Amino acid sequence: MSERFTRLNARFPRKRVFITGAGSGLGLELAKQLAGDGWTLGLFDRNLERLTSVEAAFTEAGVQLVAYPGDVTQADELTVAVNSFAATHDGLDVMINNAGVAGGGSMMEVSLEDWRWIIDINLMGVVHGARAAIPHLQRNGSGLMINVASAAAFASAPGMISYNATKAAVVSISETLVNELRPIGTQVSVAMPTFFRSSLLETLRGPEHARMRANEAMQSSQYPVEQAARDLLTESADGRTYIVLPKSARMMWRMKRWMPLRFLAQVRGLTQRRAAD
Repeated sequence: MSERFTRLNARFPRKRVFITGAGSGLGLELAKQLAGDGWTLGLFDRNLERLTSVEAAFTEAGVQLVAYPGDVTQADELTVAVNSFAATHDGLDVMINNAGVAGGGSMMEVSLEDWRWIIDINLMGVVHGARAAIPHLQRNGSGLMINVASAAAFASAPGMISYNATKAAVVSISETLVNELRPIGTQVSVAMPTFFRSSLLETLRGPEHARMRANEAMQSSQYPVEQAARDLLTESADGRTYIVLPKSARMMWRMKRWMPLRFLAQVRGLTQRRAAD
């Protein structure tokens, strides 16, 4: 075993993790890296074909896991899965609320149907995951909850209004949970990565110009998903509440907090330059 995540393993020697959206992208990469350190995995995804393929590959490699097909918008499905995993493995150490989808378009371009769709997944999926995991983390008297948001939560770029809003809500939920869960010994971290190459845009709803811009940003990223997963796990083990990835994006985060109007002006200028290209 590589023991890449020494501090995380030391904190949680029984190594039990549940990951939503584990069939592809960041969720799958998190599962791969934890599996490499001997963690027992609970994997939840609504894409049965992908989940089955992942389960078969992990099982062949000798990874201990249970795969649960289901939809994070359905609280009962997710709760039953988390309860089953915790019962089977006598508890839960780490809950990663990773499942999410992409949305593009301005306020008047995004239909009300698409607003409800993205809120149900990106926001309520985290709510459902947190509610499912908290009783088990409370019973342990320790634990770690990682909620995956996005740098979009603070960048607030035009043309991504529904995505920005749901990811900002995930940050707010996480900040609230930091203090709500502190008495039971559970750490809460929220990850805010910039674009990296993944399958996220497969789900994108919105006008074609929004898809093209998002695809350009993703394809131009020099930050691989493997590094994003490694950084996320390492920094959460170090006790960070806000995990802005990559490190080069942290100046944007600080500027937004310290000089918000100047930051918004820079975002506006950058958007206008990209539109002119």
